[in-house]
This record gives sequence, C-alpha cells and structure tokens, in this order.
Amino acid sequence: MNNAIYNFREPKNEPVLTYAKGTDERSKILEELDRQYNSSIEIPLIIGGKEVRTGKTGKVVMPSDHHHVLATYHMAGENEIKMAVNAALEAKNAWMNLAWMERAAIMIRAAELLSKKHRYLLNAATMLGQGKNIYQAEIDAACETIDYLRFNSFFASMIYSEQPLSDGQAINRLEYRPLEGFVFTISPFNFTAIASNLNTSVVLMGNTTVWKPSTTALLSNYYFMKILKEAGLPDGVINFIPGPGPMISSVVLKHPDLAGIHFTGSNATLNTLWRQISENLELYKSYPRIVGETGGKDFIFAHNSSNPVELASSIARGAFEYQGQKCSAASRAYIPRSLWEDTKNELLKMIGEAGMGSERDFRNIINAVIDEPAFDRIMSYIEFARSSDSAQIIAGGKGDKTQGYFIEPTIIVTTDPHFRTMEDEIFGPVMTIYVYEDEKYSETLRLCDETSAYGLTGSIFSNDKYAMIEACRTLRYAAGNFYINDKPTGAMVGQQPFGGARASGTNDKAGSHLNLLRWVSPRTIKETFLPTTDFKYPFAGIQK
Repeated sequence: MNNAIYNFREPKNEPVLTYAKGTDERSKILEELDRQYNSSIEIPLIIGGKEVRTGKTGKVVMPSDHHHVLATYHMAGENEIKMAVNAALEAKNAWMNLAWMERAAIMIRAAELLSKKHRYLLNAATMLGQGKNIYQAEIDAACETIDYLRFNSFFASMIYSEQPLSDGQAINRLEYRPLEGFVFTISPFNFTAIASNLNTSVVLMGNTTVWKPSTTALLSNYYFMKILKEAGLPDGVINFIPGPGPMISSVVLKHPDLAGIHFTGSNATLNTLWRQISENLELYKSYPRIVGETGGKDFIFAHNSSNPVELASSIARGAFEYQGQKCSAASRAYIPRSLWEDTKNELLKMIGEAGMGSERDFRNIINAVIDEPAFDRIMSYIEFARSSDSAQIIAGGKGDKTQGYFIEPTIIVTTDPHFRTMEDEIFGPVMTIYVYEDEKYSETLRLCDETSAYGLTGSIFSNDKYAMIEACRTLRYAAGNFYINDKPTGAMVGQQPFGGARASGTNDKAGSHLNLLRWVSPRTIKETFLPTTDFKYPFAGIQK
C-alpha cells in the first residue's frame, strides 16, 4: 500500500518550439501536416471507453479549404447521450476512490506523451481543423495543454494539503469530495487547450464527465481523447459525444445527477444553459456548479506617454492573431490624438506585411476564420461600417469564401465611441479605433469602462505611472485579466490565471487552484477523543 504523503513540485511552463527553417521540429510538423491532409479518418463517439458509431454522420473540413474533408464523424442521438451519462455515473465510484496522486499521474503522463510523442499529431490537427498557423497551434495545442495537465496536478496537491487546525481534544480534517453526480463539459472550437482543460481539471478532482466537443474542433479533440486513453485514463471517466448542442443539453440538463457544467462559448449559450438549469432545480440532487467563460469586447487603451511602435505592434498582434478568434482578442482601442498618426502609420505597415492564406504555408500569419456562419457574421459588421457616416475602414475590409473563409485584417476608425463595432463582440479580425482628445483621458477611461457588457481582458499603454494607476483603478471591473504595456492576449497557465466577470462569465480563473476548487465539495470531519458524559455546562451550577 502506498501511504506516502505526496506533493508535486511547481512545474515550469512548457518551452515553445520555434519551427524556424532548418529545425527538426519544422520538418516533423510538415511531415505530419502532409500525412493528415492526405488522409481522412472516422471519428466515433467514445462512451465507457468504447467506440460507438451511430451512422448519422457529418464532415470535418478545413477552414482554409472547405472542400477538403479531414474526417467523417458520428453524431450522438438521445440513446447515446443517456449511455454517456450512465457510463460517467458507473465509472464514478472507482475513479473518485482512486488516490488523488494516481489520478494526477495519468495527467502527468498525458503531458509527457503530448510533449515528447504526440506533439506534432495534435498541433497538425489543430492547424488543419481549426485554421491555426504553426505558432498559434504550438502555444495552444502543445504548450498550454501540457501546462494545464502539469500545473493542475501541482495545484491539486496544494488543495489537498490544506487542512484545518486541530487541538488536543479532537482531530479536524477536510475531505475534498468530488461533486455528487457527473459534470457536463461543453468546449469551444478556438482552443484545443480549453477543450482539454474543461475535462481534465474536472476529472483530476475525482469527477467524471460527459463531453460535448465543438463540431469545428473534432479532429484535435478526438486525438486528445486517444492520448488520454494511452496515458491510462479508465473507461467512462470522460465520455466523448459529438452532436447538436441543443439536443444534447436537452437530455443532460434534465438528469437528476447533473452536478455541474464546465463551459466555454458564447454569452447567449451560457445564459440559455443557466435558464434551463434554473427551470430544472427541483429535479437535481444538488445545486449544479456552473463555471462558464464566455466572450469579451477586449480593449487596448493608450495614454499619450506611450510608445507608438509598441502600441501598434500590440494592436496588430492582439487583434489579428488567430484571426481575432480568441476570447481575449483586442477588438476596440482608444488612442490619443497626439499619437494617432504615428501609431496609424506603424500599424498599417505591420498589417501590410502579414501574409494571408493556408496554414500549411508558413509564410502566412493570417489564416481562415472557422466556418461560413462566422465568415458571414464578421463580414456583416464590416459592411455595416462601410456604409456608415461615422466610420472609415482604413485597412482590409475584404473577404472571400470561395475556397476558404478568408477575411483581411480590418481596421475601422470611428468618431462614435458607441459605434456598433465598439460594443458588439465580433470574434473575427476586426479592430475598431476611437481617437480621443488628449485632455479627455480620465473621461475616456470611464467611457471605456461603461461601453461594453463584457469584462474579460484589456490593457493600458502608458509610461506615466500616475496615468497607469488611474487606468488600473477606473477599469477595475472592465477586465478580469488586465495588462500593462502589453497586448490583452496570451495568458499563461500558472502566471496569469484566466477569466473575466460581467457578461464574460463566472471568473473562476482557469490555470490556477481557484478553478479546481469549483469541482470539489468539501466535508469537515471532527473526531473527538473523549466524548462528554455530562450534558450540563459549568455556568448551570447550583444557585447561591
């Protein structure tokens, strides 16, 4: 019997490979891209560890070449959803009673498999299936996924070691129980790492999940399931059921053993899920935990003491990396008039140097947006700006979906701080800039705070310490992740725990112990050594 008290040491973030010309990693990723591009696989459901094929299928295509089929996937029906719930519940007892360090060992092994053996497999699947260039895939599918697996094991050891005080009369302890029931996980298309963490953070703490993956991220998500299986994850701990979200939710949310939801997606979808749970409260054994990260209308705010080149670079990267399809992507900017011309010139120069095309051509920084509905929605905002008297498109503005869903990096300058593209989440390569008068810095900070319903990320550029602190205080609730002299994207596990409030979600900070605490239900246990034999207290003695 292993009776060691084990603690994982704090890990280091996974190094990011460069994929520069002549490197070994570059030749390996190109080889894997060719292999996956020239083959088409079948993606089944995985329920209780078994592959399930329903015969009702769909196609996984490349955003950059939507005529090219990467995979055929099977969709869950009502019977398969119920099977997945039952499998999660059946696996729960053995999994929750496994020593926590044994659960963590599976996660650490999965991280090593991904780092050393399957890095190029998952990166290539993310590139082709989700339209990411090699750098964006590397920091997501490889590095961030590995970091979540390693750091969460470390965070778990911190949580389990936290115990209450005991005196000489009793021993007090906390038992960190998993939630009673199963957890429903719903993952987005834009980050393979998020899909992995929505499940592995939950199961690490002794829970089991029913996973509804995004249809437009199925290739990488399926491969990640296979990596977990290779790492030793027992059958039924995570159950993988692609299919229509509303139909899956309609079955899962009516089950009395629903213990929680781990969600990343749109604000509208989280609101719908929350309402459905509220309507079903009488059905549940416990109040379900709702952990959700939705979207953002993320900002870059510049003070007139900032550097125009640094500002332009951060706008270009923050707004247009991965085509603006990050929850944290910058999509509105406030720039003082005194800096605007220099910033504009630098920004236009930088954008002009960004190639656009297939992710298989490493010269391209800009790739395709995820699918046709996204393309059409983003272009509708661009056309709205084009026809408006209070906005001007100074870069980009064109899109073509003939072969892939390509939209040029687009910069809109508006004279209206409440212009539609300053307020709505677009989730595409569109940045709207409002130029303000230098003397209205404080006033414009308040305007930035009040403009959006979201509160995810934002940044201030300033070399004036007083102005910097004023922005930090004024924008206290405007961003759950706030950056000073940096773009508002690129949060790293263990360094910048991620999440926002307001309409951006429940702010449970993925990449820290705070998120893991949401997946346990602590029980206090007191063991008294010498129980009392007299019900009376000393104050109730004989009256004199």
